[in-house]
Amino acid sequence: MNLFRRFLNPNKSKSDKNQENIPDNADRGKYMPEVKLPTDERFMLNFKNNGGKFLYCEDEEEVQEAFDNILLENDWYEKQCCCFDENLKSKFDSFNLDFNSSAGAPFFLSTCEYLVANDGSILISSNQIKERKLRELPSDFIILSSTSQLIDTIGEGLRGIKFKNKQRIPSNITTIKNFEPQKESDFMSYGSSSKNLYLLLLEDL
Repeated sequence: MNLFRRFLNPNKSKSDKNQENIPDNADRGKYMPEVKLPTDERFMLNFKNNGGKFLYCEDEEEVQEAFDNILLENDWYEKQCCCFDENLKSKFDSFNLDFNSSAGAPFFLSTCEYLVANDGSILISSNQIKERKLRELPSDFIILSSTSQLIDTIGEGLRGIKFKNKQRIPSNITTIKNFEPQKESDFMSYGSSSKNLYLLLLEDL
């Protein structure tokens, strides 16, 4: 996604703008409709405004490097990790983590269903958290996702979940949106607690 590359290389972005002579604060007419940002850009801005920590990875090697940096930053090496996903346990098995299902672990490692651009939230279900409530999981999350999971609205995500799980629709569908204590919940995250969340976003488009 071009947005993420510009975000990682802001100097290039400024150079491009100068070449195109596009001012940052171009005036729009009073009655002109608002410009709708692309899905990826809206998600990134809303996710960061919610307090989430965003790490863009171009390939699997960068995913491993980013994960390593998170462990280093938080002193989580050789600690417990709450994780229900066997594929993730295999992907990160070289870090000597004690994978278990304990809510007392320092952090929770998971994938997600979708990334919702309109409010910067993470859509998850029982596929990721089983029948646990968010408050029954560690307060620190590391979520691995991909750019193909970016969508505009929660409704689009719910339709996608239904389409992907025609035999048995998962239960416990909810969103994680509160990455800072002062943020209020909406109906989709009612009863949940705020989470300190790292998102590893892998480019797959």
